[in-house]
Amino acid sequence: MIALIQRVSEAKVVVDGATIGEIDKGLLVLLGVEREDNIEKMQKLATKVMSYRVFSDENGKMNLNLEQVGGSLLVVSQFTLAADTGRGLRPSFSGAGTPDQARELYEAFVDFCKSKGVNTQTGQFAADMKVSLVNDGPVTFNLQV
Repeated sequence: MIALIQRVSEAKVVVDGATIGEIDKGLLVLLGVEREDNIEKMQKLATKVMSYRVFSDENGKMNLNLEQVGGSLLVVSQFTLAADTGRGLRPSFSGAGTPDQARELYEAFVDFCKSKGVNTQTGQFAADMKVSLVNDGPVTFNLQV
């Protein structure tokens, strides 16, 4: 399971001209599901995302996590993160989770974060989404479990 996280001052997702998810300070999470992923891996990754210290403290050091700064999450399903780009000029998605598996783990990830008290907004699974953000820093990390 892969989470590409970006520290943002704002982010939103638009589907068919309507904003369906929007946050201010927090993390935009692009979430990719691979074939071997399961609920245990999802919980481990979600905990890591919420606990990862990417926000600056009073000394300008990245020492604070999402909860400590009162931030939010915007979670967007991104199957292309599971692409194998090692050979040729066209990505292979043979390692990506099935659509049913990906939907289940994406929704479980969102529910898990919400259950921990984090304001969690979402994109729309398998939709054509327009994602916009103001990357604060810029700060971007690729987290995997």
